[in-house]
Amino acid sequence: MRQALFGVLAAVVALLVPLGSRAQASAADGIAQYRALLADGNPADLWETKGELLWKQKRGPKNVSFEASCDLGKGAGVVKGAFVELPRWFADTKRVQDLESRLLSCMEAQGFKAAEIAATPFGRGEQVNLEALVAFISAESKGMKFNISQAHPEERRMFEAGKRIFYFRGGPYDFSCASCHGEPGKRIRLQDLPDLTKNPGDGIGFAAWPAYRVSSGELWSMQRRLNDCYRQQRFPFPGYASDATIALATFMGVQGSGAVSIAPSIKR
Repeated sequence: MRQALFGVLAAVVALLVPLGSRAQASAADGIAQYRALLADGNPADLWETKGELLWKQKRGPKNVSFEASCDLGKGAGVVKGAFVELPRWFADTKRVQDLESRLLSCMEAQGFKAAEIAATPFGRGEQVNLEALVAFISAESKGMKFNISQAHPEERRMFEAGKRIFYFRGGPYDFSCASCHGEPGKRIRLQDLPDLTKNPGDGIGFAAWPAYRVSSGELWSMQRRLNDCYRQQRFPFPGYASDATIALATFMGVQGSGAVSIAPSIKR
């Protein structure tokens, strides 16, 4: 399937980009049309369907469903509109939480051990179920605008921490998040890199994740996307649902407030 999708990409780019003049704008247009061709058949739909079933299913040692017990910020069981207001402060955990870390708290209420799930590699065990839940919950807010709160002092503290992490340079290449996403007009291969220091617009940057990655054939959550950014910076991987990743999500989410979510989207 991945080979076929890459074949579509190659054909679209070849048609749209004149030979001998592979201009950046033309390449970007080609990728945009490639995504549009696949949008109606986004494989993320499969994750969404599984996530909806998991949301309603009684699971765990305590045999409890998310639908009956999981509060994403709008009351137990309410999904619509929750995704575009995360990360946010939760009084019960006394933490600012993004979607993934909040789901871990809800899984603890089911009797699962959150620390064990957080330590499980991506694509294995309950991590697979987490990504399905992320797909379903994000899809329930598709087309809605992000509205990330900064009302609570801890929400503002997380934003400032995320900002510092975003600009922090280090590692063998002296990279930061801002090295790739700190100014307009940057790209890697044929891929435009959004400027995340300001609102990049509807469905771009923070407003596009989670997403189905064609290159890996998997659904990637924002936590997994950030993990891969750390890999490319040659930094040690951050802990799953750690304060560092939640802080980065808070910074990007606030910067993108007002943008329309298209998650789960489709990526190369």
